[in-house]
Amino acid sequence: MKDRLTIESEVQAYYGVELKGSEDLKTNACCTPAPDNPAIRQALENVHDEVSARYYGCGLTIPTTVQGLRVLDLGSGSGRDCYLLSQLVGEQGSVLGLDMTDEQLDVARAHLDWHRERFGYAQSNVAFVKGNIMDLAGAGIADESVDLIVSNCVVNLATDKAAVLSEAHRVLREGGEFYFSDVYCDRRLPEDLQNDRELYGECLGGALYWNDFQNLAKAAGFGDPRVVESRRLTVDNPGVEAKVKGYRFYSVTYRLFKLPGLEPACEDYGHEARYLGGIEQQDAAFTLDDHHVFQKDQWKPVCGNTDKMLADTRFAPFFELRGDFSTHLGIFTDCGSGVPFDEGSPQACC
Repeated sequence: MKDRLTIESEVQAYYGVELKGSEDLKTNACCTPAPDNPAIRQALENVHDEVSARYYGCGLTIPTTVQGLRVLDLGSGSGRDCYLLSQLVGEQGSVLGLDMTDEQLDVARAHLDWHRERFGYAQSNVAFVKGNIMDLAGAGIADESVDLIVSNCVVNLATDKAAVLSEAHRVLREGGEFYFSDVYCDRRLPEDLQNDRELYGECLGGALYWNDFQNLAKAAGFGDPRVVESRRLTVDNPGVEAKVKGYRFYSVTYRLFKLPGLEPACEDYGHEARYLGGIEQQDAAFTLDDHHVFQKDQWKPVCGNTDKMLADTRFAPFFELRGDFSTHLGIFTDCGSGVPFDEGSPQACC
């Protein structure tokens, strides 16, 4: 594997010099489908054209219920998602974009006043700082100083993903969330593909095998990573397709909560949750992840981990919860099999 400084230099050159706009991308891995959320579509219309033209994300990293939050965008690039979030957090919230590429930061900073006036703010609630997502301390970001971290197709570009996750966990307050999209592969990539400059720049060469990501996230303190949405990626470039033949890539949006006591598996303690409504754009039904949708005013059994994700985060005001952890009832069957072993006729153990 190439050394860290070589890879970082190549990434900076790729995104700062070689790519002048999204049309210069050689694959469609770093492309985001149009958002369904009307509030996001409206907010996008308020983002400067030059900022949008230099956007290279692979997913939509704008979660719900962000009013007043302190947000950090890892690998903020030209600042598109920062300016989206600026509108959603409101003047009482703040957004800090961190990136290591001078050319991208120049674009983002050039339009600070333009967006402040567009949003009708007395003062800008957005700032940008140069730094490395593997070393947030080096950028001056303190412990437990952030409510929400977002990132859009950038973690795969880091040479030390464990450091990114560890630093994210450090700067998040308890109950905070790391909500991000990235590219993953169905298997571990060999070193020759990881070292391919074009594949790395196109967010494919640095893609993690998804089980490796799960293990890294849990080791960093993010128990029970939750998939919000995922989609299979096509490459649409014959030369690149030939290089990665036999490998499947996916764009996946994860949410990771900084919560003590999350268990490695979904355990049943008899908890129930009822959504009270009130979350913007999801008043009738709230989607926590790809297998938890809460209809308004309906009680729904939940595992112990989901109970914590609702009770000990910014979602708490929108839910009524009942149950405790006094009695363990086994595997929570709504998240998988109740008994992971053979349920045939009982046999003697000897």
